[in-house]
Amino acid sequence: MLFEVWAPQAGQVELLVAGERVPMKAEPRGWHRVECDAAPGSEYGFSLDGGEPLPDPRSPWQPDGVHGLSRTIDHGAYRWKDDDWSPPPLPDWVVYELHIGTFTEQGTFAAAEARLDHLVELGVNVVEVMPVNTFSGERGWGYDGVDLYAPHSAYGAPDELKAFVDACHARGLAVVLDVVYNHLGPAGNYLGNFAPYFTDAYSTPWGDAVNFDDSDSDEVRRFFIDNALMWLRDYHFDGLRLDAVHAILDTSATHFLEAMACDVDELEQETGWPRVLVAESDLNDPRMVSDLERGGLGMDAQWSDDLHHALHSFLTGETEGYYEDFGSLDQLAKALRQSFVYDGVYSEHRRRTHGRTPREIPGHRFFAYIQDHDQIGNRAAGDRLTHLVDTDALKIASGLVLTSPFTPMLFMGEEWGATTPFQYFTAHDDPRLGRAVSEGRRSEFASFGWKPEDVPDPQDEATFMGSKLDWSELERETHAEMFDWHRSLIDLRKQHEELRDGDLSRISTSFDDEEDWLLVRRSSFTFACNFSTEERSVPLAGEHEAVLSSGDTSVPDGKSVVLLPRSFTAFRAK
Repeated sequence: MLFEVWAPQAGQVELLVAGERVPMKAEPRGWHRVECDAAPGSEYGFSLDGGEPLPDPRSPWQPDGVHGLSRTIDHGAYRWKDDDWSPPPLPDWVVYELHIGTFTEQGTFAAAEARLDHLVELGVNVVEVMPVNTFSGERGWGYDGVDLYAPHSAYGAPDELKAFVDACHARGLAVVLDVVYNHLGPAGNYLGNFAPYFTDAYSTPWGDAVNFDDSDSDEVRRFFIDNALMWLRDYHFDGLRLDAVHAILDTSATHFLEAMACDVDELEQETGWPRVLVAESDLNDPRMVSDLERGGLGMDAQWSDDLHHALHSFLTGETEGYYEDFGSLDQLAKALRQSFVYDGVYSEHRRRTHGRTPREIPGHRFFAYIQDHDQIGNRAAGDRLTHLVDTDALKIASGLVLTSPFTPMLFMGEEWGATTPFQYFTAHDDPRLGRAVSEGRRSEFASFGWKPEDVPDPQDEATFMGSKLDWSELERETHAEMFDWHRSLIDLRKQHEELRDGDLSRISTSFDDEEDWLLVRRSSFTFACNFSTEERSVPLAGEHEAVLSSGDTSVPDGKSVVLLPRSFTAFRAK
């Protein structure tokens, strides 16, 4: 077996394996290599200049945690069953985001696999998994990962993750993995011991930035791109969701994201299997999802918060923090037409002009959602929209998202109106780090007006346990009704190709601020929303039939339609 590590700052590097120290050969550009017999599952580490062995920066398995030694694995040993698998095209996606640790009571890959039939019944066809790389402690969101090549051992062994992906494919579910390349966690991060993975040329909320464009950055870029390729090639993921790419600071002529997109394209050609890269970006820059040939960064899609913020603020009346930029029906209508509300207009929250118009970008390149892990978990108590508005408003919100020209996404439990919160939780072993996380969590919510005492302690195991889904809720009538509503909306989208058409030029809206109604027109469909507690008569010319309604069906008369209070209705022209 070939062992290799990039350690340009070390004079001597030794491999520790099977209790022996084996000198490694120094090679050009700071690499050290040695061939050594080692069976899969062998424990190993690297010693720099005689120091204590450290885990491999590219460790494929860390069963003893972030401070333990690495273990070898044989990716070729797993027998895949998805030879005939072909993922759905992006315009057909309906995405379901989940967190392995709280999706089930057991919080493992195997337990999540046992719940996949529920997702099939719901009608989604893509599972987006929050980060599963190894992080400090048993429990966490995964965004503080430090061993980016190793699945988190509390969720299961590497082959159990492969079995989960295999099981998804067997049920027609594509799988996207959330990865974090803008920073690493504070505990167990040994990358800086080996090489200049970080640079003080930029400052980020997490400290020094990842070195994407400074001296010695070529190997750093390779480290992260190889990581992306590993998840796609060795674990058969159909795509990656790239966390907070606006925090990837790179002034290179070829941006890191562009370089990654090119290598992923090569993998697609090699395997004959399309892969999708989804960026999380708050830049409102359409170049993020523009093709490389047009000068874009080559991302296939992106999360875009503007629709979420516009809908959340309008329904809840919240205008604190970044919600101060939102709240009007006009902004909601604009978000439904083009995703970006801030497209070159002034932002009060940022105190500057923000964004750019997404001309000619198809709608399926923007993810639409009313809830996700950030927008729930980054609230003081992790409360869902279920806790903030009534069932009628929830149905209107889900109706707008699931019939939008964008790629719709649900957060786990949303489909039945789950009442369990999704809170921020950690389990750092270092008491000082644990206290710092707990205190920092309480202080960061000042701009939203939340009281420190209302913020659950991330280090308290009860915070984690209380965030697990309660699957028994599905047996209750109100939750079963919400599940049926989501299933009906997804089925409507699947039945009609025009609802999967991302041509934003075919979208038009009309609304009345005082009367609190909104119409969204898409080809032969008109989606009518009455946010008011009273009936509203709205213009709807031509012959239409109501095909789906959150309440009693409204019947148009050819010129107008009476919308029932707090209702969403899908009309189709006859």
